[in-house]
Amino acid sequence: MSAGCAANAGHLVSPNPNDDPRRQPYVIGPSDVVTITVWKDPALSTEATVRPDGTITMPVVGEIRAAGRTIADLQKEAQQRAETLVKDAVVTVSVSEVNSYRFTVAGNVEHPGLFTSRYYLTVSEAIALAGGPNRYASTHDVVVVRPTPSGAERIAIDYDRILSGKNPQEDIVLKAGDAVRVP
Repeated sequence: MSAGCAANAGHLVSPNPNDDPRRQPYVIGPSDVVTITVWKDPALSTEATVRPDGTITMPVVGEIRAAGRTIADLQKEAQQRAETLVKDAVVTVSVSEVNSYRFTVAGNVEHPGLFTSRYYLTVSEAIALAGGPNRYASTHDVVVVRPTPSGAERIAIDYDRILSGKNPQEDIVLKAGDAVRVP
């Protein structure tokens, strides 16, 4: 399979440096902790962990879907719901703990597993976090498997070229849910 094939689960695609999660609004995920503050109404304010089903509970207001939404989107809904109880409610939403940024590093690395980070990591940083490639690794054939709404996308990464400095653009930033496979 070549790196230039069409994007689908069976073919490898070239890395797209423009598909960088650092350039997009943060998307809340399960296990993240969000703080919702309703100005002048502490009874409606809360700090809540996003449950595995993607929801949080806001006092008096009830259940709100948080996972898969941006902070602005969650704030808008919390504001609308709070306004049914408090006239001219002013709501602020923030993520106080990032816990949903998880990815897997598998295959021929020293310590394969599921990893979490509080900040975005590149492929080379993730491999380093897993202890680096072991002696059996084929580091020029690394693949990032990225879940997408239309199925898994397989992104070809030549780790050797990243380390040599010949192609630093291949050192893409991982998204939550990515799996780095080192054959």
